[in-house]
Amino acid sequence: MSQRLNYRKQVGDLSWQGAVNAREICGNFYRMGRHEWVSALGWQQMHEDGVRKVVDLRNPAEIQRREHDPAVPAASLAQIEMVNLPLETSGNERFEAVAVPYMNHTNMYQLVCEEFGDQLRAVFENLANSHGSTVIHCSAGRDRSGLVATLLLDLAGCGDQILRHDELAVRGINEWHRVSPRKHPYERFHEARELQGIIDERAQALREFCAWMGSTQAYLERQGMDPKVIERVRDLAQNSS
Repeated sequence: MSQRLNYRKQVGDLSWQGAVNAREICGNFYRMGRHEWVSALGWQQMHEDGVRKVVDLRNPAEIQRREHDPAVPAASLAQIEMVNLPLETSGNERFEAVAVPYMNHTNMYQLVCEEFGDQLRAVFENLANSHGSTVIHCSAGRDRSGLVATLLLDLAGCGDQILRHDELAVRGINEWHRVSPRKHPYERFHEARELQGIIDERAQALREFCAWMGSTQAYLERQGMDPKVIERVRDLAQNSS
């Protein structure tokens, strides 16, 4: 779908057919937008590139095919494990007072870490059990997957790449809004000057989050994650299979 709509890929974007905002994070980990955009050929390409698992961070109610999504036979998905690990829990008053209508900015990363540490730990414990490469995605491939990508980059010793990753994710989904056949209910395409302001604002919030976080290792340990399991995630984030 994205190719037929003249979706202009960003630097480092992957060529899996239909994938939006798809790129490598580090080591054995990739990120992208909702998996329903990927065509049958795209799933085959993912498998050929070594992907063996897809971790979906969305809430169950978000997981559904839309009218413009490609029809993908079950056989095309059979070789890749699908895991749903929502990053948020509904009914959290502190989060829902800010995430209106949803988590859509780096200035919410700290709040998610404070309120949903159990969910983040569950994600990273699952990532530790990866064999082959793993794709992490949410809806846009920007914020929930961006938080996980930020923590992975820090674990891998690639903290200097965090701001660039966020910029590419913002530009990628903005480009999708330019060509998408389905109008987004809350977001729209931004021209270059306005988009740069958004990127700069997010970067400042991301710097503040990273200063607050300090060490991803220490954070995950505080959530009860075994240091040996964290080390396994680090190994996967530093080395491509």
